[in-house]
Amino acid sequence: MKVAVLGAGAWGTALAGHLATRHDTILWTRDGALIDSLSKTHENARYLAGVDLPDTLAFTADFDRALAHCVADDALCVVATPVAGLRALCRSMQAGGIVPAHILWLCKGFEVDTQCLPNQVVAAELPEHRSNGTLSGPSFARKVGQGLPVALTVASASAELGARTVAAFHHGAMRIYTGDDVVGVEVGGAVKNVLAIATGISDGLGLGLNARAALITRGLAEMSRLGVALGGRAETFTGLTGLGDLILTATGDLSRNRTVGVRLASGLSLDEILAALGHVAEGVRCARAVLELAQSHGIDMPITHAVCRVLFDGVTPRVAVQALLSRDAKAE
Repeated sequence: MKVAVLGAGAWGTALAGHLATRHDTILWTRDGALIDSLSKTHENARYLAGVDLPDTLAFTADFDRALAHCVADDALCVVATPVAGLRALCRSMQAGGIVPAHILWLCKGFEVDTQCLPNQVVAAELPEHRSNGTLSGPSFARKVGQGLPVALTVASASAELGARTVAAFHHGAMRIYTGDDVVGVEVGGAVKNVLAIATGISDGLGLGLNARAALITRGLAEMSRLGVALGGRAETFTGLTGLGDLILTATGDLSRNRTVGVRLASGLSLDEILAALGHVAEGVRCARAVLELAQSHGIDMPITHAVCRVLFDGVTPRVAVQALLSRDAKAE
């Protein structure tokens, strides 16, 4: 199968490396200097240092070449840009007249300005496109790049896209499950990042494992309430892309969103943290959108509200935690 991966961040690079062990795969980024480095070393020293990429993996900074590689009915286009870049990428496909037959996106979060999920962005920009969906689940790019076991879910209304994704990815140490709850999968992937910031704050303050377990459990309740209100199915949030991804992101030391929370608890400012991080922390980007959607649907999300107060309103982590602990008792 011919596969193009659009976006050479850590996750796009790791998956491109996995794909290239079985398929004719090309990795695209507009950054010519990064392409030169990748071509010479077969290592993404900027985003995935120390992980060797297969010699069979090709690289390009030519967008049309990448699209031409994956435009056919028996090919697959994997979009590995952040949510913030998804709309522009779809518009570039449309403007250039090269729209791949099958499109799979990896990004997690809500578009900040519109509060749209990725599937809504794609539907708005490519309204005639039908074979598309999302790939999500508990996964750190570095561990996938090292060939360690991982399980992911592809969600799509298209059985063909699901089958093509399984054919592309389900080999080696990677297992792929299929489903059709695109909204539920995407809400889980977005909200877990905000909750991971909360858990990082708790751990950074030394509040202990009991507090961590409570945040994860009550956070899952918040995620589920919002997801169902937006059209997802409740059972999705106990699966890989809900509870599974939440556990990993909230507890794993490789989690950028958890790192943001830990460093906020240490007294660093958000600007200082993001400058030092060097990577996207989607929980920061979409926290406001999550809270605004919850409020517009009458959904109570106190943990998300507390995270937003710390991120954007100047409230200290300890004050935000005390506000949560001061809430009235209620039935679970």
